[in-house]
Amino acid sequence: MEISTGKFNDAQDKDETIYYEENELYSPTELNDLEWWSIPEPILVRIYWMLPMSDLLSAGTTCKRWYNIFNDELMWKQKFLLHYKVDPSIRLKPGAESWKNEYKRLIWNIPYVQSQRLEGHAHQVLHVSFSHNGDMFSTCSKDGYVIVWNSSHPCTEKYSHNMKQFSWKYTQYSQFNQSDTLLLVSGVHFGSPHSTSGEIAVFTVNGKESRLRCRVVNRPYDIFGTWFSDQYLISGDLHWLAHLLSYSELWLNKANQEIDSENVPIMNKLYKFYNRNASSVRAIMIAKCPWLDDLNDPLSKNLDVNSSDESLIDVGPSTSNYAGNPISHAARLRRSICSETCDDAQDILEQNPSTSNRSCSKKISGSANDTILYFDEYRRENAIGNEVSSDESGDGMECTDDYEDEMENSVPKYLIFSTGSKTYTPHQIGIKRIRNVKFPKKLDPGPSLKERIAAKKAAKTENQLRADPDWWNFESVAHLFDKVDKVIDLHGHIIGMSLSPDHRYLYVNTRPWPKNYVINNALEPPPIAQEIDIHVIDLMTLKLVGNMLRSHKAYTPSTECFFIFLDVCEDYVGSGAEDMHAYLWDRYYGICLTKYRHADVVNSVAFNPADSQMFVTTSDDYTIKIWRSRAKAKEYKIESENKTEACELKKRFI
Repeated sequence: MEISTGKFNDAQDKDETIYYEENELYSPTELNDLEWWSIPEPILVRIYWMLPMSDLLSAGTTCKRWYNIFNDELMWKQKFLLHYKVDPSIRLKPGAESWKNEYKRLIWNIPYVQSQRLEGHAHQVLHVSFSHNGDMFSTCSKDGYVIVWNSSHPCTEKYSHNMKQFSWKYTQYSQFNQSDTLLLVSGVHFGSPHSTSGEIAVFTVNGKESRLRCRVVNRPYDIFGTWFSDQYLISGDLHWLAHLLSYSELWLNKANQEIDSENVPIMNKLYKFYNRNASSVRAIMIAKCPWLDDLNDPLSKNLDVNSSDESLIDVGPSTSNYAGNPISHAARLRRSICSETCDDAQDILEQNPSTSNRSCSKKISGSANDTILYFDEYRRENAIGNEVSSDESGDGMECTDDYEDEMENSVPKYLIFSTGSKTYTPHQIGIKRIRNVKFPKKLDPGPSLKERIAAKKAAKTENQLRADPDWWNFESVAHLFDKVDKVIDLHGHIIGMSLSPDHRYLYVNTRPWPKNYVINNALEPPPIAQEIDIHVIDLMTLKLVGNMLRSHKAYTPSTECFFIFLDVCEDYVGSGAEDMHAYLWDRYYGICLTKYRHADVVNSVAFNPADSQMFVTTSDDYTIKIWRSRAKAKEYKIESENKTEACELKKRFI
């Protein structure tokens, strides 16, 4: 529709009547007698509402009256709801100035322009993560390298490390500590085809050079590892008890193992969890929960920690011969089951999980629906950006010295991980509240040789009189393991998890199982859907508060599917996919805004935590792509070489 400075067209239907205001109406003849500057406001608002954005901006500069109408909130709300197909019941995002500014933000400030294409890796790029200050990001690849990049435009390489010198097959995951001085890198060891061995290395990243601080064994490798505090990290180990039965140990490790005394411990056992049906603990992460205290503890309200009161859906891992991230160790259980049963079982009997202080001294060696649908309680209880500040401490615990401060016991935490109970593929979210963790300052020398010989004889006599425990009867051996406080069953294969910046919400990528599918064999998991679902869990209530069904896609079967990493910032949610695109959603409105093209599977995405207008995607096509908003592209004078690399999913209605 064009705006004319003359009169309306006389060819209008004579019977057509235009209503406006409450009791007034104009016939077409009367309208033809109106000058352009005297067009009634309701009609002008209607015209504005239907104009393309370029014409609307031009019309707003015509005169003062038209400019005032150009800023009409009702018109912008209607335009916003129609353009993005948002539910009319959804109110303006809390903290937003106006519908006009929100419309502008989703056009002008979302990452859209490809500013760079980095080709520093020689193989599939599996993961990307940013430092907390946004100055750096690191990438991991099947070429065995981890590379740290400067994030300022244009991005340049800052450090790189070839982990194959330590017998690593490839790097798969990285994470900066809170002070951005150390980088945790997780990888997979060279070994037999059935090996699940991995390792974690820690590097300094705050100087002119980056150097190795420590290396820690990590088994299975898809535990990944995570920072517990600024100077301590968590690794894992897996031990078999019987056929399909095992237990996972989580260890707390010092990041700096360059110590002067052999009597100073560098690692200490944290938890020990019982695993059924060839499952294990995977993809661990720590959530800081300042709102959590004994008076506001959702775990105290749970009736049964081994049962699920929420239902969701999800995905899994791949081999180095397949596209994407490495295959889960559990997928290889058909071919081989570990034979460590006897020694591991004896260790279990001799230890109590709540009191064990086993420590080690220094050892370093060489779509159909693309909208996130939030439940009412999410929008009622939470406005993004209005949650409890992460600087607040809700449990009232006080630090008494520097040691306790290193453990950060003043801030309540959740340990979150994926696991399973029906089959070996991860289909459940496990949550454990962390309470008052202690790390020994001195290594316990243990009993003397004489005492150990006497204890061994006594144990031998006792074992002759005591029957072996029934590992299949969990109730009879439950006292030997730590209790998982909450289990949420998602009824699908979990392939990715990410916390919101305030650690209030957990976003989970899943590939759903068929409805009401009955699992008869733990080593034969259900078939999984090609579509990836995203589910949102509120860690304040431990309840599902939103989901998005059938959005992006993955194609590998459950025995070969791999991790598709997603990331969450204050305003947006991003995820990779196997359909050769990355996707971006608005967190509050739940709408899918943009998809970003690659030539192969997109394994991982990450937002710059200091600038949500910068978005990084990594792919099996060996490339890393940097995306910036139209506003930043204009500021940096970036000319996009290929206008079709990103596309908006919500088309303008005119």
